[in-house]
Amino acid sequence: MTRIVERLDRPDLATRDPKEIFARLFDEYAPPLRGYLAGRVGVHAADDLVAETFVVALRRRASYDPEKAPIRGWLYGIATNLLRNHVRQEVRGLQLTAKAGARDRPAENHDAAVAGRVDAAARLRVLAAELAELSEQDRDVLLLTSWAGLEPAEVAEALGVPASTVRSRLHRVRHRLQALLVPTEENQS
Repeated sequence: MTRIVERLDRPDLATRDPKEIFARLFDEYAPPLRGYLAGRVGVHAADDLVAETFVVALRRRASYDPEKAPIRGWLYGIATNLLRNHVRQEVRGLQLTAKAGARDRPAENHDAAVAGRVDAAARLRVLAAELAELSEQDRDVLLLTSWAGLEPAEVAEALGVPASTVRSRLHRVRHRLQALLVPTEENQS
C-alpha cells in the first residue's frame, strides 16, 4: 500500500478520505484553536466551539481551496464565525465588568485618580470597556492576532477581507488601546 504524504497546511479535502485527513487536522489545529477560543469565551465553550468548527469544516470541505491559502486561516475563519454567536454574551460580560468597577470606585480627587490609573484593576476596567465598544470586526482582528497569534494574511483569510484591511484595523485598534494605557504607564515613573 503506497501512502501519499501530503502537506497538512494545504490538504486536498475534496479527494481524501475525510476520516483520515480530519483526524490529522484535528490533532494539529484543535489545540491552538482551543487556546484562542478559550481566551475569548472560556474553556467549556471553547471545547464546544472547536468541535463545532471541525463539524462545519467537514460539511464544507469541498469549499476549501488549497491553492488559495493554507487551511489554518480557513479553520480560524469558521471558528470566528461560530464565535460571533457568543459575542453578545462576551460584550455583556465586559460591560458588566466595566460597570461593576465604576460603581465600586468612590468619587476621586486628582491624586486618587492618578493612583487609580496605576492600579491594574483600573486598567482592566478601562480595557474591558474599550473592548466592549469595539466593532465586531475590530475585536476579531485584534484577538485573532494577539490571542491566536495569526499573521495579518491569515486573519484576512479567516475573516474574508483583504490583508490591507486587517493591517489597517489592527493599527487603528492598537493605537486606540495604546492611547488608553500610555498615560497610565507614564504616570508610574
